[in-house]
Amino acid sequence: MESSFIELRCKEVVNVCDGRKLGHIVDVIFDLDCGRVLGFMLPCGKTGWNVFKNNSQIFLPFGCIVRIGEDTILVDLPPQGVPTNPYILQDKK
Repeated sequence: MESSFIELRCKEVVNVCDGRKLGHIVDVIFDLDCGRVLGFMLPCGKTGWNVFKNNSQIFLPFGCIVRIGEDTILVDLPPQGVPTNPYILQDKK
């Protein structure tokens, strides 16, 4: 199956562990030395206007993708210890 980045951005990302909707892909992370995709970045913020969103993002490793369907990308992100979650990256200012 082939897919462009534009097509991937339009698909909803859903975690199969708890059924949560994580949002849509906003960026792709590449390993330029090996020429492969390492993962995707998803927004991790509050809903509403951009003024009310925080600047953290979720890193979705490529190996966590279970299935890419017509409208949805299913991922397996098990819950991590609270309050630290290794998938959440804080935006450095």
